[in-house]
Amino acid sequence: MASTSRIFEYFVVCGLGPEIRALDGLKGFHGAEEMYMPAFIDQFPHSGHALYPPPPPQLPTCVLPAGVRIYSSGLDANDVSTYPRSYPIVLTEGDGSKIYVSCIAFRDPICEDIIEAYQIPVNSFADKCICFVSHSPCFQVLRDALEEIFVLCFSPAGCSKPLWDIISHVVSNVPLPTPGKDRVLFAIDNCLLSAETPPKEWLPHADISFQPLVQCLDVDKLIQLFTAVLLERRILLRSNKYTLLTLVSEAICHLIYPIRWQHVYIPIIFSSGVDYIDAPTPYMMGLHSGVDTSTVTMDGVVVVDLEYNRITTTEDIPPIPESEHSFLRGEILKLLQPNVVAIDYMKINLGSMGDYSLRTAAKSWGQDHDFQLRLIFLRFFAQIMSGYRNFIDNALPTGFNAQAFLKKRSRVTNQPVESMSMIMQFIETQGFLDYLERCNNAEEFTNNLLDKLQDATGRGQSPLAIFPSHVADPEIITIADSEIEGSEPGNRHCYKSFPANARTEEQEEKRKSILALVGGASKQVPSSPAVRISGGPKAESLSPRERAAERERMVLDIKVKLQGLWLRLLRLGATEDPLSSFEYGTILALIESDAEGIGGSGFVECIREHIHSVI
Repeated sequence: MASTSRIFEYFVVCGLGPEIRALDGLKGFHGAEEMYMPAFIDQFPHSGHALYPPPPPQLPTCVLPAGVRIYSSGLDANDVSTYPRSYPIVLTEGDGSKIYVSCIAFRDPICEDIIEAYQIPVNSFADKCICFVSHSPCFQVLRDALEEIFVLCFSPAGCSKPLWDIISHVVSNVPLPTPGKDRVLFAIDNCLLSAETPPKEWLPHADISFQPLVQCLDVDKLIQLFTAVLLERRILLRSNKYTLLTLVSEAICHLIYPIRWQHVYIPIIFSSGVDYIDAPTPYMMGLHSGVDTSTVTMDGVVVVDLEYNRITTTEDIPPIPESEHSFLRGEILKLLQPNVVAIDYMKINLGSMGDYSLRTAAKSWGQDHDFQLRLIFLRFFAQIMSGYRNFIDNALPTGFNAQAFLKKRSRVTNQPVESMSMIMQFIETQGFLDYLERCNNAEEFTNNLLDKLQDATGRGQSPLAIFPSHVADPEIITIADSEIEGSEPGNRHCYKSFPANARTEEQEEKRKSILALVGGASKQVPSSPAVRISGGPKAESLSPRERAAERERMVLDIKVKLQGLWLRLLRLGATEDPLSSFEYGTILALIESDAEGIGGSGFVECIREHIHSVI
């Protein structure tokens, strides 16, 4: 099993670690009203595990984006705000691959040694988050397994084996099913779970419901958001629910198939990352509605308020051509009726009809609706990109004869080329150029559903003809339950808090030394001012993971600054000397003062993107 790819790569616990810092970098405990930096607390397997790279260093700030709050009480059955919260997040690696994380955040008692060292009030609680981490987009099985782990931990009946033994068995033994061939069955204590993925000949695996997207936005707003994403605008989603930010972000990325989003993708920004909204290059980001953005420039940003079905932007988004727009809107409305189409009428009647339609829709929307919605958008691409293969020309820098394509479309539709602003912008996007490059890949071209759909349409066949007519029943792979040595039948393991994983002797000694240092300092100088962590010698007390997370934030910060400066440099007038400008001087300073070369490589990226955009 060691060489087999697994669904669950890591189980991680994040929250309040032995080194406490406020969000602004101040070390130590500063009262329950302060928010604190989340940290890695536990994980399985340990980072030295060879099968997968370690979890990304920014994981704690992503799974607890608002930070860690300290409370005087835990779960209160009469207070919904104290209930555990389950939500997914998606992280993007440097090569564009995604990491899928299922999270449950809850209030958990603070460890006694931390309470004693930092003189935190006794019986205090703090935010904690348990996570399953995977490169496979199996959202449902990740969530089901995590919820079962959580329920087992806090069930009065307890579990039959130590909790971390159950976790280690699941992470180490559940393989990733072969697409379209396997169904993996495994158990967590007495709960049976299954996992399977669709055949490669089908639409890409999307283990999410598209219902939240069509419930939050009416049809016109959905098409407006789709167009903005397709044209690679700066997209900022707002919601007071983390789950909604992730699901809508993932859903819209699947609806632009076969195009792939090529730019910054952060479905949930941590609170202190709000300045990233100023980045001048395309991005898709999600931000909790409670985070203040009044200090950020929103010019050109497409702000999508998922709570109020509202989209605002200072720049025009060119409309989809009338024929394709009419098709797209009509087909979506036919699919939604009688499910969630009533949200369109909420603009007229904000009374009970809208609420009722959403409640009843939840009973009827299913996986078939998800599939049909994705197929509608694929059919849209088949229409708007009709005949595109005839204009692929690898002798051209972009690999595509855009002018000839637009002229052909103009003749067919009897519309002047000048009226095709949306299509003109689309075929200049990085997403479209990336698609053309993938068309030259033999394996990618074999499973190109867009080409198959255009060919099937030309032959007068149903769109469903592009999918396999028969799919064999999957082979059942059953993962045997674990047998724990020394575990006695009938013996139950019960917990009042989420237990810590067994620490190595080295880890235990490090924890004790950190807390001893904190405890000694607080006794010797109880009124000494807190130390701000801002780099230099003071930053040396950061753990390797915290330094890596700080570096990730620094890299993004430098790149955002460089992109803005570079664009302003390009806009200088003909009479201005660029070498004596403020922009040039600041760029030079960023590069010269950066020993790691982030600024230099970032500036090269700016130039490369500019060259690419003007070819």
